[in-house]
Amino acid sequence: MDFGFSAADDVFRVEARAWLSEHAEGGQDRRVWERTLGKAGWIGLGWGEGGFGNRTASLTQQVVWAEEYARSGAPARSGHIGEKLLAPTLLAHGTDEQKARFLPAIAVGEELWCQGYSEPGAGSDLAGVRTKAERGADGTYRITGQKIWTSLAHEADWCFVLARTEPESRRHHGLSFLLVPMDQPGRIEVRPIRQMTGTSDFNEVFFDGAHARVEHVVGGEGAGWKVAMSLLGFERGVSTLAQQIGFAQELERVVEAAVRSGAADDPVVRERLVRQWAELRVMRWNALRTLGRAGDAGASSAAKLLWGGWHQRLGELAMQVRGATAGVGPRDWAPSSPYELDALQHLFLFSRADTIYGGSDQVQRTIIAERVLGLPREPKGVV
Repeated sequence: MDFGFSAADDVFRVEARAWLSEHAEGGQDRRVWERTLGKAGWIGLGWGEGGFGNRTASLTQQVVWAEEYARSGAPARSGHIGEKLLAPTLLAHGTDEQKARFLPAIAVGEELWCQGYSEPGAGSDLAGVRTKAERGADGTYRITGQKIWTSLAHEADWCFVLARTEPESRRHHGLSFLLVPMDQPGRIEVRPIRQMTGTSDFNEVFFDGAHARVEHVVGGEGAGWKVAMSLLGFERGVSTLAQQIGFAQELERVVEAAVRSGAADDPVVRERLVRQWAELRVMRWNALRTLGRAGDAGASSAAKLLWGGWHQRLGELAMQVRGATAGVGPRDWAPSSPYELDALQHLFLFSRADTIYGGSDQVQRTIIAERVLGLPREPKGVV
């Protein structure tokens, strides 16, 4: 793909940068921020002209917006799961009624979503889900089971849940993709998971007879695996380029730390810093090369392998250039604030998960081996 920005894209960039400069402020309430974005039409730029309240934008303009957002220091998004994952899935597989019900609310930032995929014992092995959804005589599904590592479940209004609707079914058969309201006291419980960074963005979610309506099954009953796989294909696209802007900012902070500590005088450290910079440039060129392509079974897996390992190595390098001071927090210990991290310490600890979440490195390599290289499937039951 011959990727380049046009004069119209440059005009769009100026508009996006000016709006973000005026409205983006750190520390804002994230739900209020979603509504601010929605009111200005900045949610759902890639949905096309569907009458859902969003403005239209070309693929290159979507890249522009993502880059400018990352550079602006705007608040972390709460609505990206609905906008970037559910919305494209509904556009591809949803009924007209489902689109009309859910897309406008996402576009104006009124309804937030979380993703009910991973389970204990079935994280990267998505086909191993055990959560059940039994359909009653009134046409309502009653969902029982547990999901884990559910991002932003504590803030979400809705959850799209992969559940087993065919009794005794196995693996990818008998699954359905259900849209489930989270406001069901006594039927849904959300428990935050405290991470080693001290934050709790992930959660466990317990369903005890939670209700979902039959008209909120996307793609039809039993088509859950197809819909779920389609959604995962939307997970890594334009957002990858925005992610790389954040990576570049983190790399810049690591370089500055290396200069301050004197570690940059070490030729081995300098070589590692240059290698990180060069690999980040290669990742950007690869993302631009594959942007907008369809049918490349291994593209998203290759991208995940590249950035997961790169980011983890950056976290390790951040600690190396700090030396002994890397083990000291930014503030003295106190009972009221026993766990404080600076930005580079947070980078190191959080990046330990990069090669696990979103499909572990082992799973990504298996996908490439089987779906791209055509190698034999791994025998079941092999440890």
